Amino acid sequence: MSTTPTVHFEAASTLAVVVSSHEPLLFLSDDLKIIAASASFCRAFDIDPTSVPGKKLGELGQGEWAMPKLESLLKATASRSADIQAYEIDLKRPNRGTRQLVVNAQTLDDGDVEHIRLLVAVTDVTDARAEARLKDDLARDKAILLQEVQHRVANSLQIIASVLMQSARRVQSEEARGHLHNAHHRVMSIAALQRQLSTSPGGSVELRTYLKQLCQSLGASMIADPSRLSIHVSADDSAVEADVSVSLGLIVTELVINALKHAFPDERTGTVMIDYRSSGRDWTLAVADNGIGMAAGRDAPKAGLGTGIVEALVKNLDGEITLSDAGPGTMVTIGHQESAGFQANLSPFVYAR
Repeated sequence: MSTTPTVHFEAASTLAVVVSSHEPLLFLSDDLKIIAASASFCRAFDIDPTSVPGKKLGELGQGEWAMPKLESLLKATASRSADIQAYEIDLKRPNRGTRQLVVNAQTLDDGDVEHIRLLVAVTDVTDARAEARLKDDLARDKAILLQEVQHRVANSLQIIASVLMQSARRVQSEEARGHLHNAHHRVMSIAALQRQLSTSPGGSVELRTYLKQLCQSLGASMIADPSRLSIHVSADDSAVEADVSVSLGLIVTELVINALKHAFPDERTGTVMIDYRSSGRDWTLAVADNGIGMAAGRDAPKAGLGTGIVEALVKNLDGEITLSDAGPGTMVTIGHQESAGFQANLSPFVYAR
């Protein structure tokens, strides 16, 4: 009986698939001898294809593939006692930059248990990782720059508000003083939004906090006796984009200013209520007071600058304004709904004097 071992020949189709693969592949025996390498592997790591067959993995190139831990893992994979999935290695080649590689290996089961084969896929992630780091750095730089811009804008708004207040104290005309006070409140509205934006992740604005800060600012500048007049804000957990919050904040500013100035004459006590609710893309903003209510007929107020501002902002939000008797007082409701043929009817709105 002959004792000469049977020579094992690899299937030509298997070798052809490995060699012609567009991915860097190695076809190894269980003792880590290279049976074949794909052309893309040789090209990626600058290895002569004719020198590859028959070499040990650690003999490739100038020995840079001689990594004991990688060899140990490959042998364990060949013995089916381990598995290599996305194993990361650093390939250090003389006079060249280190490359970051991701290795996946699996055994090939062709029914011959005496000849275990390994198929090793090697992915060079060096450039992808560098690009990801660059994007992270750019994103971080952009966030720092945005924060600096927001800080400067907030400072500028505070300066403008201070100048308006100083100007209001100097003018003799009551009408001019009123216009300057209104301008001051509008600037403070934007300043409150700016503060909220600077602490909001992702550029969205959480409305409950924003509206409360806004109304605290309005109350501090317009309510001399908090025991007589107060502002109450309620809102759900809605967060909106910055441009939407600008419009909502300015609308609330105009309506609250209007209520505080006209709804509580003769030292009357009362409350201004602000409420915001949303469902999907639909939302409702209501500003109500329990003051003297709206005058009607010939005594009805004429539309002023505040009315124009609110109408323009509501139109920009595709909203609809409803004015109603709050019994006592007045309620202004602004609603937005996603429905076909929706048309905002602004003509009845003359609340902001």
